[in-house]
Amino acid sequence: MTPPRPRFKSDIRIKKDAPAKKAVEAEARPCAVKDCAKPGNCKVPLSRENLGEYLWLCTAHARARNESWDFFKDMGDGDIRKFRDEAIFGHRPTWPMGKRGAGMPGQATQTFHDGYAVFGEDDEKVQVRRPERQLTRLQSMAMDTMALSHNATLIEIKARYKELVKRFHPDANGGDRGAEERLKQVIKAYGVLRASGLV
Repeated sequence: MTPPRPRFKSDIRIKKDAPAKKAVEAEARPCAVKDCAKPGNCKVPLSRENLGEYLWLCTAHARARNESWDFFKDMGDGDIRKFRDEAIFGHRPTWPMGKRGAGMPGQATQTFHDGYAVFGEDDEKVQVRRPERQLTRLQSMAMDTMALSHNATLIEIKARYKELVKRFHPDANGGDRGAEERLKQVIKAYGVLRASGLV
């Protein structure tokens, strides 16, 4: 029994077209060297200054021209170094970061004041911005227990808690019961602040 034939062709065959127009032109184009009857099927740049213009040469003359052609001929060491450095960026203009608009004709230079020193040091001393928050009665009592202002930052709250725990811990003051009670209040107040998301 023969297997069923597929509905679609499984192989795609590309038909050979007539010779391409370029191939016909290449055969018709003679070598640019005088008294050469061979077809000019190799294009070589006309000169260093005109890399977009070409000469059509036969293979032998193209090989001879490529072997003898020196792109950097008549260029000094400084010019070669400059060309090499500019080649890194494709010979396009470059400028330092943030300096593109500076000094361009017809364009006002803009000054930028970085008051919060986001992009580096500023002349002015940057003030730490205090959080503005509304505290509940329990949160404000916890702040008062820890002797903190109501707009204290997270770092200040943690530092104050560590300081008070060290001060009122029984090991630090010889087992004094008054200090132990104060330690419990500080731990409870810190727990309130943690539960409310302030720490």
